[in-house]
Amino acid sequence: MTLFDELTWRGLVYDATPEMEERLAKEKLTAYIGFDPTAASLHVGSLLPIMALARLQRFGHTPIAVVGGGTGLIGDPSGKTQERQLLTSEKVDENIAGIREQLARFLDFDAVSNPATIVNNYDWLGPLTFIEFLRDIGKHFTVNYMLAKESVKRRVSSDDGISYTEFSYMLLQSYDYLVLHDQYNCSLQLGGSDQWGNIVAGAELIRRMRGERAGGLVMPLVTNAAGTKFGKTEAGTVWLDAKLTSPYRFYQFWLNTDDADVGKYLRFFTWLSQEEIETLDTSVKDNPGARQAQRTLAAEVTGMVHGAAEAVKAEKASGVLFGGDLSDLSADDLIDIFEEVPSSDVARDTLGDDGLGIVDLVAEHTALVGSRGEARRLVRGGGLRVNNVPVADESTRVGLQDAIDGKLLVLRKGKKSYHLVRLN
Repeated sequence: MTLFDELTWRGLVYDATPEMEERLAKEKLTAYIGFDPTAASLHVGSLLPIMALARLQRFGHTPIAVVGGGTGLIGDPSGKTQERQLLTSEKVDENIAGIREQLARFLDFDAVSNPATIVNNYDWLGPLTFIEFLRDIGKHFTVNYMLAKESVKRRVSSDDGISYTEFSYMLLQSYDYLVLHDQYNCSLQLGGSDQWGNIVAGAELIRRMRGERAGGLVMPLVTNAAGTKFGKTEAGTVWLDAKLTSPYRFYQFWLNTDDADVGKYLRFFTWLSQEEIETLDTSVKDNPGARQAQRTLAAEVTGMVHGAAEAVKAEKASGVLFGGDLSDLSADDLIDIFEEVPSSDVARDTLGDDGLGIVDLVAEHTALVGSRGEARRLVRGGGLRVNNVPVADESTRVGLQDAIDGKLLVLRKGKKSYHLVRLN
């Protein structure tokens, strides 16, 4: 199986230049994908191009990750309805540092025959003068050619229009391709389908200026079953940085995948084989309630991004909501898990040296019951748990020694009614 075959069965070939299937079967190519440094972290929408480079490397080709330190100062109009705010060079540098670290989790920079490379296009765009750019690059593009590109055409016809700054982006990306061709013998550019116009323009520039062949392959833009943008939740963007999106919330994002999307996402975002994925496809049809495909997807992607230990921890945390064991989870983990659960702050000295009676704790410091009598009946009926451990004796006292990390108590009424007590 060639890389083209692999991408095809995974549904990742949206379009490609005519010779690309044959070249990927017969040659070892150097290929690149650009990454936009508008934030210090990549997000789940970046996983498709990251995985494309990683797959490319596994098939013996050489990947280059181009971080757009230069073009990031301009902004790409592709897929955008309005011009975005320009970044300072200092902010771009800060963002690039974070992105480099994340890419290193997927790409092998020490491979013997085809090591991955990260480059910053500011290194060649920064020193380029405007006169040089117009003389050497601009003369190869007509305005008619540029206006015919879908991303430009859409913006020109909008109320906001398109600035000359963003209009120039196609030329800058084309110049990137030319430089990478000259310096690294790069002859393939990959990207999302919205990049097709920019990629073809770059290949054409190489043909005109060097008389050599370069091509492109684009992947579909990822959407969910509802047709909305992938990677967005009510809470906002799902980041690859654990400080911005915790491993638990990252895991939950994938676990909540719709049945209609999970097969596609397994193909796009995991290393599972065709046979393994088809087995999971069958499980969705035969036993959708088990959500085996979603749990596999969540574990696989979380493990890639955050490591196997964090994936196991996130999977365990997911079971906590249904009464699972809380051991090995920190107070911070649990606060993240129960972010939307009612909570109350209680002074530590309220528990005293001997602890606070369970009836007093539940009746006076939680929203689980409306009275002390209801609290007693709840305990007597076996319907109360503290840290998911049943409490059957109404004389039980809860002390600091029971608090997770000395600062959190998780109380549960029945199967799903939770309340957090934060000790401060």
